[in-house]
Formats: sequence, C-alpha cells, structure tokens
Amino acid sequence: MLIVIDIGNTNITMGLVDKDEIIDNYRLTTKLERTSDEYGFMLLSFLQASSILVDEIEDIIIASVVPKIMYSFTNSIKKYFNKEPIIVGPGIKTGIRIKIDNPKELGADRLVDAAGAYYIHGGPCLVIDFGTATTFDVISKDGDFLGGATAPGIGISINALSSQAAKLPEIEIKKPKSVIAKNTVSSMQAGIIYGYIGLTENIIREIKAEYNEKLKVISTGGLGRIIFNETDLIDIYDPDLTFKGLKIIYDKYRKNNK
Repeated sequence: MLIVIDIGNTNITMGLVDKDEIIDNYRLTTKLERTSDEYGFMLLSFLQASSILVDEIEDIIIASVVPKIMYSFTNSIKKYFNKEPIIVGPGIKTGIRIKIDNPKELGADRLVDAAGAYYIHGGPCLVIDFGTATTFDVISKDGDFLGGATAPGIGISINALSSQAAKLPEIEIKKPKSVIAKNTVSSMQAGIIYGYIGLTENIIREIKAEYNEKLKVISTGGLGRIIFNETDLIDIYDPDLTFKGLKIIYDKYRKNNK
C-alpha cells in the first residue's frame, strides 16, 4: 500500500493507492502552526477511516509547495510510520525533462501533474490545474516540460473581491442562473465564473496558436470540474491526476533504487 500526498497552499490531499488503484482520498486545510503530532494523528485517523493498518503502508511519497510545514510533516511520518518519506524534488527521476529557464523554480505539483498527464493521457498536452493558482503547462510529445502560464485561482479571485470591498460578502463558488444578475451574490458569481471561463478559453487558444501543434487539453484540481463543464476546449477532466502522477514517479523511483 502506498500513500501519495500533495501539499498545496490551500489544502493537503492524501490518497491511498493499492497497486494501481486509488482506493480512498482525504483532504485537510494547510495550516502552518500544526505540530508533527497533530499531523501524525490526522494521518492515522485517515488510515483508520479506511480500515488500513500502519503496517500495511509500504511507502509514502510527497509533493509539496509549502516548505514551512515540511519539517513537522516529515517528522510526523518518521515518528508514526517509522518511514523516511520520498520527496519529489531534485534527484528524483520523473520521466519529464524540464525545459525552462530555471528548472529549480518549477513547483513539485506542476511537475507531478505533467508526469501524470503525459504518461496516462499522452503528449503533446496542455495541463491545467485549477488550484490556489491556476497553471497552464505544455508538455511535448517527447515528454519535455516547455513552460506555461499562471493565473490567480478562482478562490483567490473571490477572496480578493470580498476582502478588498467592504460591502461584498463571501460567496459559494457556483454558476448563477443568469449573467445578468439581480443581486450581489449572483453578480459576483457571474463575474467570477463567466470571467474565469473566458480567461481559461483565451489562454488555451493563445497557447494552441503559439505551439502550433495539436494539443490534448487535460484539467485537474478541486475547482476544475466547474470550468470543464462550461467549455468545449478542455478534452479531459481528471480529478486524480496529481495522485496518479505521484504513483508514476514512485514507480520510477523504485525501479531506479532497486
């Protein structure tokens, strides 16, 4: 049994993988002040909820873009699982060649998504991750990470509205019945959702025009389904793409470290 963990700026998501099947997944908010014991208790409670014993866990692999919590988080794994977690980073073979100005700048989440998209869905492809930020990344037919674009995520956009304008409330992220809204909440929802559909479609078109080769468009991320349902320009929505990418990288790691 393998635990795959994606530590993002907003959420930490954990998947349980048995052979090649994701059998369960859990999500918690990313908090900087948690101790290693708190992380350990949460991880153990996730296993208990899935009726999995600690002894059944063979390895744990992590992709993280939040360095501040890694000391506590990795220590929780060492203490409660008696294992050294595998961290996606320099020295880990991913099967993806990074062709950007400074490869060290590339977030582990984007690299993992690229591996998942390329090895599962094929290349060339455009991978869109609707997370805290929304990233648009191009992977060539040969598995080269060529770069991409980054935009504020849907959640960030909504938070900016409600936090910077005193009379605007926090709202649920959903498509309203009409873009010509009759109240403040629906008006904000219309601006965010319809605006984000336009942002997504325009960036896809610009990338396709610049790349000048047929691209398969694959999306993922917690809010990705909303946009996927509203456009014909995204071919595949794969909510488990990051977990699948981590499993692919883990298999390569094991093969290279036998």
